[in-house]
Amino acid sequence: MRTINEWLDEYAISHQNPTNKLIHWICVPTIFFTVVGLLYSIPLGTDNTLSEGIVAKVIMVLVLGYYFMLSKSLSVGMFFYSFICIALCHWIKIHLGLNLALVSFILFVIAWIFQFWGHNIEGKKPSFLKDLQFLLIGPAWVISFIFKKIGISL
Repeated sequence: MRTINEWLDEYAISHQNPTNKLIHWICVPTIFFTVVGLLYSIPLGTDNTLSEGIVAKVIMVLVLGYYFMLSKSLSVGMFFYSFICIALCHWIKIHLGLNLALVSFILFVIAWIFQFWGHNIEGKKPSFLKDLQFLLIGPAWVISFIFKKIGISL
């Protein structure tokens, strides 16, 4: 199994252009949120508030397990971001009364359009076309920059 640094180094190869990096800094967290939002929107056929967003929560636990295997410290950062995403989904759905699935879908499409535009500028294919695990490495890449700035090692 590759180390987190090997994954991040390989991901960085196709993310050198400053414009593409900026696009990814905005769109990768957005896409992560939208996937959580789409999963959060899956109904379980019950009005029980305990089951609200359960699909998203269960999948987030599995995803966090993947991050934990790569880096314990990084998994903590991803836990906090995942928590924020779940809370934001609840807020959009309950307090704003918006259709979370629709909001997530629209943002998902827009963010992916920008991602592909960024890779067009970069002149390199997205990493996930080589290995689908890079879809999970993208958010870790963003968190890793934040960690480096504040002195947390991976």
